Amino acid sequence: MTDKTILVVGTYDTKNDELSYMADCIRGQGGKVVTMDVSVLGDPVEPADHSKHDVAAEGGSTIQAAIDSGDENHAMQIMATGAAALTARLHREGRIDGVIVLGGTMGTDLALDVCAALPLGVPKFVVSTVSFSPLLPAERLAPDIQMILWAGGLYGLNSVCKSSLSQAAGAVLGAARAVEPPKRDRPLIGMTSFGKSVLTYMVRLKPELEKRGYEVAVFHATGMGGRAFEALAAEGAFAAVFDFATQEVGNHMMGGLSAGADRLTNAGRKGIPQLVAPGCIDLIDFVGWQPLPERFRETPSHAHNRLLTSIVLEPDQRREVARELCSHMAMTEGPTVFLLPKGGCHEWDRPGADLNDPDGLAAFCDEMVTACPGNVELKALDCHINDAEFCETALAIFDGWVEAGIVEKPGG
Repeated sequence: MTDKTILVVGTYDTKNDELSYMADCIRGQGGKVVTMDVSVLGDPVEPADHSKHDVAAEGGSTIQAAIDSGDENHAMQIMATGAAALTARLHREGRIDGVIVLGGTMGTDLALDVCAALPLGVPKFVVSTVSFSPLLPAERLAPDIQMILWAGGLYGLNSVCKSSLSQAAGAVLGAARAVEPPKRDRPLIGMTSFGKSVLTYMVRLKPELEKRGYEVAVFHATGMGGRAFEALAAEGAFAAVFDFATQEVGNHMMGGLSAGADRLTNAGRKGIPQLVAPGCIDLIDFVGWQPLPERFRETPSHAHNRLLTSIVLEPDQRREVARELCSHMAMTEGPTVFLLPKGGCHEWDRPGADLNDPDGLAAFCDEMVTACPGNVELKALDCHINDAEFCETALAIFDGWVEAGIVEKPGG
């Protein structure tokens, strides 16, 4: 088995024992270790491969500047900037195959920047006292970040925290050995959707796009899926996008399951050709096991399961969401077509279905036509988003882009 090298990052002045334990676990399994110290005030028991001075310098600053700031938050941001830049460089140079970062809230703040600096497919693990916490905003999370709760490890080694640390050490090394990074041998299409019970276009579109020689990645637009989609769009990973489940824009507006404020912006900023549609745009998703916000207590809702409850927007609220969608698309720098299915936006709003609301749908459609920015082509369709006509229209536009050289041809 080819040895892999794992970068171990943390504050070695206060967490030397824990970091060294993880490094020993990795070495004990045949892996190699490179260490990075992100301390500010203290010094490690033994020198790290990349000292705190190296880290600060990589970010264009110094440890003395961090100390002189007199503010621990500012000081850690200096270290986070340097740690992210140094980690990215080490990976580009082929010197590391994965990273593991240990920390409490301060270390986790830094860890999120470090992980975001690495591309998809590079194993990135965070061992944190606040793993999975609502403290962690969606927009800070790398698409394939992995976390494990650092249980019982706030101060010093013990058998409880060793269980977490050893699992994490084994996981990052195993991931580095087993990972199959994206091949990038075919142009990649990014698509957003939900499960087939509510949106079905992916069932038709994916095989058709694959027949044309494209790879298709479908993202589950429930907050984290949209975050991953946006992160890859920001990297310029997509040849084109079929962003048909844009509900997360409304979620962010209304306090639901957010994918971040930059939802429906990154493909446009990169000039990536976009087909956009309003899948489930009339619904706002909330955590199913928590009480709904007071403003929505009397609003009709749909309990999808024990994890997820969706409230149904009123006509005026749908107009608000339409304007927000348009404001996001207004900043696009590439070809953008908004497909507006006037027959409905998900399976539950068809005539006779539980969430059918013709007045609400009409209000949304009217506002989209009125507010659509001039850089976006709006194409109204007399069909439902789950109808074959919707998919046929999308494919026809896409094929036209390919023919015109707007979208990369496979093998081109």
